[in-house]
Amino acid sequence: MATAHLSGTIIRPNSGNYATNRSLKPPGNSVFFIKQFRNRSLVNNNNNNNRSRIIRLSLVEQIPPKSSKIDVERLVDFLYEDLPHLFDDQGIDRTAYDEQVKFRDPITKHDSISGYLFNISMLKLVFSPNFQLHWVKKTGPYELTTRWTMEMTFSLLPWKPLLVFTGTSVMGVNPENGKFCSHVDYWDSLKNNEYFSSEGLVDLIKQLRIYKTPDLETPKYQILKRAATYEVRKYNPFTIVETQSDKLAGSTGFNDVAGYIFGKNSREEKIAMTTPVFTQAFDPEMSKMSIQIVLPSDKDIKSLPDPNKEAVGLRTVEGGFAAVLKFSGKPTEDVVREKEKLLRSSLLLDGLKPKDGCLLARYNDPGRTKSFMMVSLCTVHWIRVLIDNKFFYKLARFLPMTYFKAII
Repeated sequence: MATAHLSGTIIRPNSGNYATNRSLKPPGNSVFFIKQFRNRSLVNNNNNNNRSRIIRLSLVEQIPPKSSKIDVERLVDFLYEDLPHLFDDQGIDRTAYDEQVKFRDPITKHDSISGYLFNISMLKLVFSPNFQLHWVKKTGPYELTTRWTMEMTFSLLPWKPLLVFTGTSVMGVNPENGKFCSHVDYWDSLKNNEYFSSEGLVDLIKQLRIYKTPDLETPKYQILKRAATYEVRKYNPFTIVETQSDKLAGSTGFNDVAGYIFGKNSREEKIAMTTPVFTQAFDPEMSKMSIQIVLPSDKDIKSLPDPNKEAVGLRTVEGGFAAVLKFSGKPTEDVVREKEKLLRSSLLLDGLKPKDGCLLARYNDPGRTKSFMMVSLCTVHWIRVLIDNKFFYKLARFLPMTYFKAII
């Protein structure tokens, strides 16, 4: 697997101002009048580039009163401290929002802070959400944008599917009192983010399908972007035992690496099984192949026993960014090649240049799992340093700001 020497910690950008008190006390109590549209001609504009702007203008007027003295930069720091409490017992500070705040996402809308908080309570009850805030930045005179990842386990279904959404939230600020008066969510997986989006409902339902994976340890990662056809993940380092193989979807060499964890090593030590089993192609011609088993995270490579076979080796895979495509069914060679082609074409459309080689990650025992319930991942990496490419503009949609500094 390709390596990436970037920090695993997401650090917020320096804004120069830091909130000293979590509660906001904006001046005044006047009500800000929200216009539907300043220019009716915008409604009939079919240019896709203006679509998100139209939605924003329908919720909050972007030309503030000249007398406004609201410090929007202070709200950036406030959101860094407040939004991580979105689904915990502390909760967000409702005094930071107008009573008639306009909340919209592709399948939900509320016109009051009470409705918004009720929606949060229902999500907590049904989905056990995990919210990760990546960054907050000022994107307009009275507008802030956040980037986030939301993972939700639907506990009401027996197989407890995990739903993942990533995207941005555009938050309008009332220049009369400094409170948030609009909140519009955009999901990375959708083309149509307007309410009500049938595409958004289908996206949600598709994630409820049955997948069955063993309850075993797997390499830790963070989902930075979930697009329609792939995910962008940032993996932590992990250790593997590997040997040569012959096909991407083959099993040649598996008995040798499995034998290592079953006790065929210098100390006859048995090591816990994990997922997935990787097969890796290092070049497009697939002239060099490897089959790998991930070792438990509590095993340091220096303390592991030596393999008994010379062809078997141990290696630490450095953490880094990877694009993955999840699919079900039996991962035959033809299916895997087709999935790799789809993944590469999707990345190129988004301005990312895939690197040579790919990995197939298999999570299920083919002899014990129905094919439609099996989970596999096709994984590729991409070249990061493309200063004159569209890369940084595309990457800016889902990576924290400090990653740009590290890459450049």
